[in-house]
Amino acid sequence: MNFLVVTWNVDPVFFSLFGIDIAYYGLLWVAAFVVGAYVFGKMVQSEGLNPDMTDSAFMYMLIATIIGARLGHCFFYEPAYYLANPWQILNLRAGGLASHGAAVGMALGIFLYARHWKIPALWLFDRVGIVVAVGGALIRMGNLLNSEIYGTATDMPWGFIFVRAGETMPMHPTQIYEALAYMVIFFILMHLYWRTNLASRRGVMFGVFLILLFGMRLWIESIKQVQEPWEAALPLNMGQMLSIPFIVVGFGILIWALMRPAKPYINMPRPKKRSPKAEKELKAAMAAKAAKSSKAEKKSSKAEKKK
Repeated sequence: MNFLVVTWNVDPVFFSLFGIDIAYYGLLWVAAFVVGAYVFGKMVQSEGLNPDMTDSAFMYMLIATIIGARLGHCFFYEPAYYLANPWQILNLRAGGLASHGAAVGMALGIFLYARHWKIPALWLFDRVGIVVAVGGALIRMGNLLNSEIYGTATDMPWGFIFVRAGETMPMHPTQIYEALAYMVIFFILMHLYWRTNLASRRGVMFGVFLILLFGMRLWIESIKQVQEPWEAALPLNMGQMLSIPFIVVGFGILIWALMRPAKPYINMPRPKKRSPKAEKELKAAMAAKAAKSSKAEKKSSKAEKKK
């Protein structure tokens, strides 16, 4: 039953530009933030909020996530090395980003963002899970293209032989498992947001997100290869140990949220009103555009009549 086994030998470099390798992984990280910003922008628009919130959130989350992911890898998995060589923390090209560290960094970014916009942090926590889920799916596909963070040996028919990692036996493609799980979580949260009133119950969506995402991670981590040799001696690997607190917090938040009545958010940032001068300039620009379009249509109509 190994007819579906995939021999995986994809070059992680998409192309080179002026001697610099552009990897699929980096491009998918960028795609994750771009898609996330688009989804978040749609939510901001649907709630009639200030559109500037989208660009601001993009920058806060980008910086906070990358810093958190990098520091998480350095101090969760290789603390001795990076404490002895702190300058290597800045060497992102050497690899090493931890999703649990990204979660901590993103949480701090959310609090800073909420302080900047003077909004409840829980409003963003409830919505950011949707963005994280779709972004996480893209990043895990980047891990697949890098032939990294895969699972243990398997006799299942869909195993992957990661040639570039030196493997000769089929391994669990846990990157695909996670990407699919993240997309399922994304659609569940999108349904809760767009089709139910749970978005008005503060904390419900965030609690569901934590339980689903880290519950899934707890299971998938059990069939992953350990990232560092010292993890092999532990009853649970580092990824599993870091997932448990998030699950506990998720249940706590969900129970707390369901015990409280729905409470709409008030005094949220609304679109800025244009000054009379700006409104006049906008109307003039729109009139000029309409006139130009009408002129082009008349010209096209005359040309057709001549034919």
